[in-house]
Amino acid sequence: MTDKPTVGFIGVGLMGHGMAANILKGGYPLYIKGNRNREPVEDLVSKGAIEVTSPKEMAALCDVIHLCLPNSDSVEAAMRGDDGIMAGGKAGLIVVDSSTANPTSTVALAAELQARGMHMVDAPLGRTPKEAEAGMLDAMVGADDAIFEKVLPIIDCWAGIINHVGPVGSAHKMKLIMNFISMGYAALYAEALSIGVKSGLTPQKINDVIGASRLSNGFFETFMSCAVGRDMEAHKFSITNASKDVHYAAAMASDARALNPVGAAAMQYYSYVESIGKGSDNLPQLADHVAQLNGFDMAEAVKNGAE
Repeated sequence: MTDKPTVGFIGVGLMGHGMAANILKGGYPLYIKGNRNREPVEDLVSKGAIEVTSPKEMAALCDVIHLCLPNSDSVEAAMRGDDGIMAGGKAGLIVVDSSTANPTSTVALAAELQARGMHMVDAPLGRTPKEAEAGMLDAMVGADDAIFEKVLPIIDCWAGIINHVGPVGSAHKMKLIMNFISMGYAALYAEALSIGVKSGLTPQKINDVIGASRLSNGFFETFMSCAVGRDMEAHKFSITNASKDVHYAAAMASDARALNPVGAAAMQYYSYVESIGKGSDNLPQLADHVAQLNGFDMAEAVKNGAE
């Protein structure tokens, strides 16, 4: 037996699997609910997790529930309804949403939970599945001080850097600012590659010169490892997720009455790729689609640049 709180985890995909595995390593009893991909579910069950069939069932069994889902619609579906967390949870339950979500939705859900004596924490993530498996993600946390102290030991299982940003909703706002920058980088890098290649430079030379300069960063390195190095596993984040994030950031800007012309321009690339049915492509493959719009094949340009 353990005196640690019982934890639930919904969404054990690319990021969630590593997070859940590290919660298990931390000695917490863990219930999980997976999706269509059975591999991570079965792996976690083999490590000691118990699978449940609904968020309602999980809520009745747990003290803290983590969500790591694709969007706010998915989060709301897990929270509300006859089989949702709110239907099964008891007073004192804490829901930690690690999705990249719409802050307006987060604040609304927090109010609904509070009315039932439950609590909401937003704790979106930074970094990649590799850091998720290593327990070294970045975490931004939105919660009042007392609830933050309760969930901190659990978050510490899967995060290397933890920033308490402010009250509920503030961490999702911070995450959208971060993703606005990173998705802006991706659109800028994709366009820069096309301009350079159309002007007679090779993709390799663009990568080498910028990569050795002060303009380089970790995001640039993984993006170019895929776009130029053609390693399709280097930066696993879908264009659909990128599109969702820039749309959420645009909504946040609109709510704040803040100008967002750069975001609006970047959004067009993501919306275009989704419109042609390629939203499941990884983010750096945006460079391939921008190249096609410019009349050339990026993979062919990379091949020619190596000759």
